[in-house]
Amino acid sequence: MHFLKKISTSSATDAELVTLYQQDRDLNVLAILYGRYMELVYGVCLKYLADEESAKDAVMNIFEELIVKLKNHEVENFRGWLHVLSKNHCLMQLRSSKNTKTTSLNESIVQLEENLHQNGVMEKELQLEHMTLCIQGLPNEQQQCIELFYLQNKSYNEIVDITGFDWKSVRSYIQNGRRNLKICMDKQDGKAQETRPVRPDHPGGQKAQEENAKVDGLRFDV
Repeated sequence: MHFLKKISTSSATDAELVTLYQQDRDLNVLAILYGRYMELVYGVCLKYLADEESAKDAVMNIFEELIVKLKNHEVENFRGWLHVLSKNHCLMQLRSSKNTKTTSLNESIVQLEENLHQNGVMEKELQLEHMTLCIQGLPNEQQQCIELFYLQNKSYNEIVDITGFDWKSVRSYIQNGRRNLKICMDKQDGKAQETRPVRPDHPGGQKAQEENAKVDGLRFDV
């Protein structure tokens, strides 16, 4: 099957790409093949998991499964085989008692909307300011990928083209950035609670005000 190496991967059929991946174990070939059906996989995952962020994580985890499972499987119809694989992955995830849901940036925005309704415009502006600060505090790679993925609605493949990072690094930067952003937002919300005005004549009031004047620096894990 040496002739497959000469085929343009962008114009190759699914079957040709499957054979080429099984021959060379080239993740770039698999990424091109999988990229054709990521929307399909996402739709299946969203149907079963009923949560956008869980579905996005599942799309990435299914790719990890493909790296191993496609090496030796005889696949005649990749689209159909992938559909079944995606469905089974989601069913196993639903059955697992260890399944945990990741809090997403979108959920944080929803929470901001609820806070706006409850606490008014000033509270929302404060939390939006916190979110902006937290995004700016992320490591450069995480910040770049988070902004492209969530704020500019870029796909993983588009982010790879824009940044030059490889596909797995983009996935890692987005997942770690999302986790760090959640941690930072929680810390900022806690500080906002601590820094609310306290009457000086209240027991411990002056001490509380002095403590509130101290602001810690932000640090993130890469």
